[in-house]
Amino acid sequence: MLEPVFSIPDSWYLAYTKPRQEQVASLNLEFQKFEVYLPLYKKFQKTEQGPVAMFEPMFPRYIFFRPSQPEQSISVVRSTKGINNIVRFGFEPAVLASELLDRIRQLEQQRNQSSLQEINNFQKGQRVVLKNNPLGGIEGIVQNVSSKRVAVLLEILGRPTLVKVAHHHLEAGLQQG
Repeated sequence: MLEPVFSIPDSWYLAYTKPRQEQVASLNLEFQKFEVYLPLYKKFQKTEQGPVAMFEPMFPRYIFFRPSQPEQSISVVRSTKGINNIVRFGFEPAVLASELLDRIRQLEQQRNQSSLQEINNFQKGQRVVLKNNPLGGIEGIVQNVSSKRVAVLLEILGRPTLVKVAHHHLEAGLQQG
């Protein structure tokens, strides 16, 4: 089945883009007079000058769009440069309510206004406890934090040992007072 010629009022559609073509797809959809929303995610990348804020798609390879006019067909989206296809459930295009996109916009805005310290859950020198792994329950001290891993100094068999673990394998430890 083909996409409906007329859009559903106050709803957004979802397109699956070609790899790393979200910006290209966005520009081409805007050129065709579609409303487009590409939520971006703030992250920090280490450089010689220090951490630099970068923005990447929150949902890689996905872009939200809707017709700007009620009579505008979404069928042209499939052949838009940068678009792979329109996301469907069965034969029907996936439809998202405006309220859901408003919530995503709020989350995006909060994240993008945050500093490096606010985004990183763990700081150098902080006490943490390992969880959900074979070393669960052992307490250590954060030595270094990257976007993917946290280096934690642990005492294992009486010797200091540096272990790198994913953020979700840690929780804040008790503060020494």
